[in-house]
Amino acid sequence: MKALAPAQRQFLKGLAHTRQPVVMIGNQGLTAAVLKEVDHALAAHELIKIKAASSESAMRRNWLEEICAATGAAPVQQIGKVLVIYRAAAKPVIVLPG
Repeated sequence: MKALAPAQRQFLKGLAHTRQPVVMIGNQGLTAAVLKEVDHALAAHELIKIKAASSESAMRRNWLEEICAATGAAPVQQIGKVLVIYRAAAKPVIVLPG
């Protein structure tokens, strides 16, 4: 997926604010099962939050990159242990500005 423009990223951050994490990355780390769940959640919701169990910031950044590369999603933001990603559906529900 192409990179998001700053205005689009800001818009998605606002939408994500009230959402709860729908996928958890546990002690086993980023597994194939987790990637499959992320893919299903993106298909259903377009914009999702992922809760990461790791306390290492570098590991969470790597997971965000791996998830986006594997699913074709765009990173929106990372705040602490929460990762926010976006992937437009075939029939998008979320209309991005610009």
